Amino acid sequence: MSLLLCSLGASCAPSQDFDKHLRTITKPYRFSITKWELHALGEEVSKAFDDGHKGTDDGIREVTEYFSNVEQIRRLRSEIEAIQAGSRQGDLASLETELSRLQLQNTAVVDTIEKLLETRIRETLSQQGIFNPINKYTGFKFGFPPVNFKIERPPHLLVVSPRDRIESIREVTLLPDMAVEDMESIEDKIDRLGVSSLVLRVGGLATYPSFVTDKGDLRFTLSAATEEWLHQYLFFKPLGFRYMLDVTGICRNYEIATMNETLAGIVSKEIGAIIYESHYAPTETDNAKSPETGAGFDFNQEMREIRRAVDSYLARGEIEQAEEFMEQKRQYLATKGYHIRKLNQAYFAFYGTYADSPTSISPIGVEMKKLRSQSASLKDFLETVAAMTSRQDLADTVLSIR
Repeated sequence: MSLLLCSLGASCAPSQDFDKHLRTITKPYRFSITKWELHALGEEVSKAFDDGHKGTDDGIREVTEYFSNVEQIRRLRSEIEAIQAGSRQGDLASLETELSRLQLQNTAVVDTIEKLLETRIRETLSQQGIFNPINKYTGFKFGFPPVNFKIERPPHLLVVSPRDRIESIREVTLLPDMAVEDMESIEDKIDRLGVSSLVLRVGGLATYPSFVTDKGDLRFTLSAATEEWLHQYLFFKPLGFRYMLDVTGICRNYEIATMNETLAGIVSKEIGAIIYESHYAPTETDNAKSPETGAGFDFNQEMREIRRAVDSYLARGEIEQAEEFMEQKRQYLATKGYHIRKLNQAYFAFYGTYADSPTSISPIGVEMKKLRSQSASLKDFLETVAAMTSRQDLADTVLSIR
């Protein structure tokens, strides 16, 4: 997700009165990205004088052990919550002790893990010929922006959409530590202003250094860290510049936002997969489990059908019916093992910008994938799309390769 999406998105208001109410509601929970960046960069400067990480030369053992702990921490938290809720029995004290031990162990090595993964990402980008935004014109093979990210709990993000259509019109970063009750209170107050809102936790933010969640597995972390770097890279390209105009409200263009997010997503997944398969796949034990789903149930297809139905309701002006439909479908998805806290217009406005995701019905995802399959290299694909300035550019390019 773009840094500007979070830091500037709230400045472009449809009405000053609306923004005034929004600021009042969110003021106790707002998260300052600027303060966090200054603190994080200060830490980075102090670490620059260290002797480097204390792990093995390749760091494979350290990385796999760290993410094995992440999975165990997730499992322990789930067990503890179940015992506290009275839905199961167990030795609560023993589980909490083990949880604390693993958390301390990971905290002690997280700086090393960040540096090891930054090196892997930087090396792989270089191997793909992806160096910096001006390399195409200068041939200078230096990495810019430097790959730099922090593995920690990211802030929450408040997304606001109109009720009569799916479109993100406000994004505000909120504190990382918030109770569900606080989220719902904020949403209830904002919804009374006649909009649809949702507070969610994102997997990463393109601050500098980037935020990457501390709850993701290794494959997710590699992709997320690369994706946030790509948002920084694209900021200096025509597509990324127009995305900045969109998120600041100077020139709103939801299709440009979708193109930018989809491009970063496709490239980052490919880079992440290369790193994982080259270095970690033979050794990491993947304990992650998919939700228990019914026979023949296709979550991606179901979400696309829900999105199409919601768009049809809204196009006919049937807002209440659309909202009732989404709540019914949310409950249905829970019976299939997919628990979504709130399914509304804001939910689709946020996740719909990723055109290759199940929540999007945009043809941009299909077109991007086709263009990638016809590109000589990942670098060529990135450079081609990054130079685009409109949705029509993408359509014309895809049409030309038929």
